[in-house]
Amino acid sequence: MYNLLYTLIIHLVFMKNYCFSFLLLFVLVASCGQTKTNEKIDRKAVVARHCPHVTAFDSLSSLSVGNGNFCFTADVTGLQSFPELYAAGMPLGTQSQWGWHSFPNVNKYQLEETLKVYDFGHGHKELYATQFNEKGRQQAAADYFRSNPHRLHLGIVGLEMVDSKGNLVRPEGITGINQRLNVWGGVLDSRFLADGVSVSVQTVANSERDAVAAKVVSPLIKSGRLSVKFHFPYPTGAHTDDACNWNLPEKHQTKLIEQGEHYALFQRMLDQTVYYVRVDWTGGAKITEKAPHYFLLTPEDNDFSFSATFAENKPETGDSFEQTVAKSTCYWEQFWTNGGFVDFSACKDERAAELERRVILSQYLMAIQCAGAVPPQETGLTYNSWFGKFHLEMHWWHAVHFALWNRTELMERSLDWYASVEPVAKDIAQRQGFDGIRWMKMTDPSGLEAPSKVGSFLIWQQPHFIYMAELVYRKKHSPEVVEKYKDLVFKTAEFMASFATYDAPNHRYVLKGVIPAQETLRASETVNPPFELSYWHYALSVAQLWRERAGMTREPKWEEIINQLSPLASANGLYLAAETALDTYTDIRFTSDHPAVLGALGILPESRLLQKDIMTNTMDWIWDNWNWDKTWGWDFPMVAMCAARLGQPERAVGALLMDKRTNTCLVNGHNYQDNRLRVYLPGNGGLLTTVAMMCAGWDGNTTNTPGFPKDGNWDVKWEDLLPMP
Repeated sequence: MYNLLYTLIIHLVFMKNYCFSFLLLFVLVASCGQTKTNEKIDRKAVVARHCPHVTAFDSLSSLSVGNGNFCFTADVTGLQSFPELYAAGMPLGTQSQWGWHSFPNVNKYQLEETLKVYDFGHGHKELYATQFNEKGRQQAAADYFRSNPHRLHLGIVGLEMVDSKGNLVRPEGITGINQRLNVWGGVLDSRFLADGVSVSVQTVANSERDAVAAKVVSPLIKSGRLSVKFHFPYPTGAHTDDACNWNLPEKHQTKLIEQGEHYALFQRMLDQTVYYVRVDWTGGAKITEKAPHYFLLTPEDNDFSFSATFAENKPETGDSFEQTVAKSTCYWEQFWTNGGFVDFSACKDERAAELERRVILSQYLMAIQCAGAVPPQETGLTYNSWFGKFHLEMHWWHAVHFALWNRTELMERSLDWYASVEPVAKDIAQRQGFDGIRWMKMTDPSGLEAPSKVGSFLIWQQPHFIYMAELVYRKKHSPEVVEKYKDLVFKTAEFMASFATYDAPNHRYVLKGVIPAQETLRASETVNPPFELSYWHYALSVAQLWRERAGMTREPKWEEIINQLSPLASANGLYLAAETALDTYTDIRFTSDHPAVLGALGILPESRLLQKDIMTNTMDWIWDNWNWDKTWGWDFPMVAMCAARLGQPERAVGALLMDKRTNTCLVNGHNYQDNRLRVYLPGNGGLLTTVAMMCAGWDGNTTNTPGFPKDGNWDVKWEDLLPMP
């Protein structure tokens, strides 16, 4: 009901019928949180069905605890005792949103050295930060700024155990493994035998600070055979790895700068980067230095607990294990009892249980990995990919689901970052001869644009800020939201308007000089990619609404572009990958990578630019012929969203659960891609966005659970989800 009310309110605002629109708004707000079931879902029971259970070493089954800004990933011991076993799988990371490092710029490279002039027919030259095909200083500068800054592994926190003969316990000495992650409370419970002696470890992340705490119970402690190790690496600066270089101890410093009866404070210095690690413990214990950057905390009592707090600035205090558990329990209780929820237990389709598992674990993973102060990297806070940097075209996939699952505040955490890097985005637009601000693609907290032969030419990250700001407004409907985000909405739209080029002979606006979401296309020869065209139409239209909400008139230039944007190009009843890609359906280059054309109706609502019959034909062809082995984790949700809007619910479910490598969901819930990307969180976020819209629908939809088949096999119960635009 409320998606129809929202659409009607927008229409009434256009007609300046403010009284009636206010009345409908009241009804909308009152109905937004209502359940779509006759009785409340037993949320705790649903979550309990899907708590990961691990009984053996497996490099892809590590489990994590975190808070969105900090994440700690553990092996079967509940800590990071055997990181070498997981380095090529799902690494045992300790990462934060603030923990970054740059190698010294000894050659004094300047970002300007990475710029190259292009002419894409916009009427002026454009400077792009790119990579160069030939070796030399320009390429070396590009390499430096791509890999710097890079995200840090803040330090290994694990167990070091000794067997009865005085030898270190190796993985083969660990038996009887029984590990379970309590997703409802955020506590990891690990039980095992080390050299035949029982060990129990409970691990939990602090919900309010970047800290992990653990309680260890074992007879090994009293006999002096168990210690907690703190081992600190130098960064690798590599594209994709665990960020741990253990071979350069002389390159960094770890100093024990303070020590008390129940705490120790370390200072870490890596070139110009400095951070601190405070360890607090209960009972008697001693701390010793085993080797450079390697310390052991050896307790005296069989029941022992400690916490490790990581911070940019010197922390004066640390929470105990009990305090950390209390905070975590409170946070996760609030998380699961508030916001959206879906229960598939009444469904008869045999695939429903697996879909429910993916939904529950994806919510947990996105909350601990992607709900931070800056947009997340594609591998979250588990291990580094693309040097630990984040990709703004992926921010939609990481964040939009939070709003649809009625947890808008988690999405808003990272929206403030955009204001902090606005000057950088403005400089990018200006040097390319455009108005407004052009959001970078691959970046870091500073907003530095990483040079790229692909990323610098993408544009589909540009409208994301407008889309997400609109979701915040749809939730709150307040003048404060408009005031907070309007400047960035308008400046984002200003770039979009100036980037669209008027094609006078054909009386239309075109998009050119871009690499689209389907990255197999080339910037120099691509005109009017369909998803980007549709996104330009949607975002500029929303920006006009924001002008009206701000008490301003509609911008004439934007209106002209909205009305004269090119329709999506088609041939033989099928949409093309771009107007210039006439061999879309015969060239493997166009049938691999992302089937982005489906995003034009799926991610986005229907617009005047497309015809649903042609999109239906295109969906049919892609479903039967696409090179599915060359897709990515978020492609399957994108296909499902398009199928749902086309009235193909069986295909929507089939897309979400398609049996392909890049649609794999591991025991811990992570979306596996390949040997390089064992974690791929855009796939998890896309799944949640899609399930929300399949349940709650989208603007103009009148059916409950429109994305699920009405064959009697999908009795889906849901609460507190919001419709997509």
